[in-house]
Amino acid sequence: MARAALRWGVRDLANHAGITAATVTRIENNYAAHASTLLAIRAAFEAAGIEFIPENGGGAGVRFRKPSAPE
Repeated sequence: MARAALRWGVRDLANHAGITAATVTRIENNYAAHASTLLAIRAAFEAAGIEFIPENGGGAGVRFRKPSAPE
């Protein structure tokens, strides 16, 4: 969902997360991944402005983070 929201292809995510496109594809096909790889993906999404929403009865999800107020 986050990749689609950003309009990133597999290679875009791989480049931002510092992993291979094959790794992204494997994870998206529900193969196991190292925790460090998942953290790198999450960090890449968060750096791009994605916010992860925890399960709240309606299911977990993602959204764009609100822009911070100018100082």
